[in-house]
Amino acid sequence: MSEIPAHEAFSLGGDLPVNRIGYGAMRLADGPEPAPSATEAHIWHPPADRAGAIALLRRAAELGVDLFDTADAYALGANEELIADALHPYEGTVTIATKVGVVRPSPTEWVAHGHPAYLRQQTELALRRLRVERIGLLQLHRIDPEYPLADQIGALKQLRDEGKVRHLGLSEVGVDELRQASEITPIASVQNLYNLSTREHDPVVDYAAGHGIAFLPWFPFAAGSHAGPGSPLAEVAAEIGVTPAQASLAWLLRRSPTVIPIPGTSSIAHLEENVSALSITLTDDQFERLSRAV
Repeated sequence: MSEIPAHEAFSLGGDLPVNRIGYGAMRLADGPEPAPSATEAHIWHPPADRAGAIALLRRAAELGVDLFDTADAYALGANEELIADALHPYEGTVTIATKVGVVRPSPTEWVAHGHPAYLRQQTELALRRLRVERIGLLQLHRIDPEYPLADQIGALKQLRDEGKVRHLGLSEVGVDELRQASEITPIASVQNLYNLSTREHDPVVDYAAGHGIAFLPWFPFAAGSHAGPGSPLAEVAAEIGVTPAQASLAWLLRRSPTVIPIPGTSSIAHLEENVSALSITLTDDQFERLSRAV
């Protein structure tokens, strides 16, 4: 039985209800190498503890998490295979979101590649690795400036017209790019770096909210001095009796009704802590204090 309140859901694309805390599987692709920093993990090898990763993914589903985000670039497709091993045949309402449009020549390189034929090929490979006939949410990992946006979005639209994709999304885009893509085909989601202390995409959050588009903030936790001892985040967290990470997620959930954080972790304890953020309610004063802190 789901441990997420039934009302805490958003209808992705208007017809696909998902709970408003998802899971970002990127961190399950680090392998044994230490990450250079929180935002610079190599994401090159499958996890050293595969059994532990599978147990975590299954625990997420038990808790009611029903949106799992991955990409063909995470561990060169091994991340998608891991999700399939853990969750296939995706019983119930589990939705898998994956991304195409980035190549990985080495552990430290992420290169956008938007040739339409490449995007279609990578989607075909994702279908095989995920063991599905249709991907719930396919996102363009990055827009490639070497190819017209219309050609890249057109390739994804073709896949949807063929019944291989249910909904389409974008990643790391601004309002103008989101608007242009929406003129070609409906866009169900946008996935950008965004959290309490990283707010460059405030206009995208507002645009998405105004147009019923899901906003999936990756790396959703505040960092640095904004989350340290004595910070407004720490103070609000103490007032509520939760962790700063939980307060960060609660702020995101309050920030916009279409925001769906996708925190990633390799710890079941942290996973359970993240999911419980759905039950946290910030007062108007607490929300405004956090919003003004950055």
